[in-house]
Amino acid sequence: MSAALSTLTGAVRHELEVRKSRFLAHAAPAASPADALEFLQHVADPQATHNCWAYRIGQQYRFADDGEPGGTAGRPILAAIDGQGLDQVMVVVTRWFGGVKLGAGGLVRAYGGCAAECLRTAPRQPLLQWSEFEIACDFALEGALRALLAELHGEAGAPSYDGGGLRLPVRVHTDRAGELERRSADISRGRARLTRREA
Repeated sequence: MSAALSTLTGAVRHELEVRKSRFLAHAAPAASPADALEFLQHVADPQATHNCWAYRIGQQYRFADDGEPGGTAGRPILAAIDGQGLDQVMVVVTRWFGGVKLGAGGLVRAYGGCAAECLRTAPRQPLLQWSEFEIACDFALEGALRALLAELHGEAGAPSYDGGGLRLPVRVHTDRAGELERRSADISRGRARLTRREA
């Protein structure tokens, strides 16, 4: 996955007609699989022939063909999401059958094309990347480190305490990670230890 991913700023839609079948794509940002499935419930039309969908949320993704031949709907929608460099996005493409069969290739083009055009014109915003650390330090440094973290717009998790002092899980936007490392070393005179954690 690209490091410079974007998500949508809000819900969008795009309509397409292909050989008398009507296709309507709805797309929206989705921070979790639960958000994605809630959006599906909101926009799916139970009277339509098919409500096909896909989402991408980090390394998690799912797609469904909803009765279309396998691989002709959900997978092309997911490919449209990935092809646009998007993340944390759900797309639902609803089809109302118009009486003319499109064939497997026609379905792939219709579902993928409708989703891609919906996403291509959608307003988007960059997703911020996070770097995660654990800070090990003396108890007395906790207040100063929390103040630094607030200044860098970072976040702290639940601290743990042991005989060696404090262990504090933190995360900052990746572009501030170097500053966190430098300034925490300055504040602690080199006594705070930062260990990078896998996100």
